Amino acid sequence: MIDLFSTLKEEGFDPIKVALSSVSELYAMPDSKLLAFKTSLIKNSFAFHYSNNEFFRGSCNDKGITPDSIQTPEDLVKIPLVPISIFKSANSHKLLSVSLSSIEMEMRSTGTSGIPSVARRCSDTVDYAVLGVYAMYREFFKISKGAGLYLCPSTEEIPEMGMIKALNMLAGLLDTHRFMVKKDRFVPEEALMQLNEWSNKFDRHVIGPPFIIHRFISFLKATNQKVQLDKNSYVITLGGWKRFSGQMISRVDFNNECMEYLGVEKSQIRDMYALVESNVVVIDDEHGVKHVSPFVHFSVRDPKQLDKEVAIGETGQLAILDPLAISTPGFILTEDLVRLLPKENKSWRSGQRLQYIMRLPESSEFGCCAVNLDKQLDGLEAGKANNTTCPVVSA
Repeated sequence: MIDLFSTLKEEGFDPIKVALSSVSELYAMPDSKLLAFKTSLIKNSFAFHYSNNEFFRGSCNDKGITPDSIQTPEDLVKIPLVPISIFKSANSHKLLSVSLSSIEMEMRSTGTSGIPSVARRCSDTVDYAVLGVYAMYREFFKISKGAGLYLCPSTEEIPEMGMIKALNMLAGLLDTHRFMVKKDRFVPEEALMQLNEWSNKFDRHVIGPPFIIHRFISFLKATNQKVQLDKNSYVITLGGWKRFSGQMISRVDFNNECMEYLGVEKSQIRDMYALVESNVVVIDDEHGVKHVSPFVHFSVRDPKQLDKEVAIGETGQLAILDPLAISTPGFILTEDLVRLLPKENKSWRSGQRLQYIMRLPESSEFGCCAVNLDKQLDGLEAGKANNTTCPVVSA
């Protein structure tokens, strides 16, 4: 078997940049070859962080793991993982494998605890992340025009929020877009007016966290109005399915409401999974199956024995092995419970498929930054409702 990673290195190519520009080709590879290539990327990344990060190297040495320990795909489970809680700690600077002065961007995600997770990216990591996100958008959406109705705030209002940043990158592929949440205020009438204004001019896409799209659909339902989006339209969601109140939004009900009130087919409704601390994007295909970026590896662990992986189809705690991360080790133990799914005939792509289950029950967070948006909108609406109550006691 040709060692693709070594061949690219010998010819003077950056194997990661080649991978980022070859998403379709990677998905077309046999699973065994793709896993071998990913293992080489991750092994190279592990050697980099081991050499350049004293904090990480110390943790590895404590466990007796060195770069020579990682030779085959079966060895990937040996790589020490960084708990996601460290990104929220005062010692998060210890995670840097590059100098603080080389950090180009900080991104944040704040869940229900209110403590932000800070993900720092150097120039090389930003290069990789941008290429990786756009490569996945093109692979699964093939969008190059149209209009985006963003049911979320703009990056101008919240420049460091990872979820908004990732969604906003889609706007670069569109002809026009509007952000419909301004200063914590969402007016569904204005969103509907904007969609109608774009009718017969653009393919219209509705983009945002599920709970705000759900709010918009609830408005359409309450006012007995329906929209017929276009045959090339998408409803694109990112940000979790649990509200700040703890209430879950049912994906099945959400799909049915989108089909009835936004006039789209089920194949046009696409959810994404991403994490601000990682550079991975997982996107639904036309069958509703989530595909992991082919250059990132997911390892699903037994929550009670984290050095053991569970079988395909079993629920476990997600560990992400991300070779795109240069500024900090991309070997992250998340607080998410997931399943890896077996390949089905209707999906041609090789690689890993994901089903998100829920946050760990013992996690202090049950949502990402989308939860705080939900809370702010709900608080504003409650305030408006209270303001309509006359403070004078009636006779």
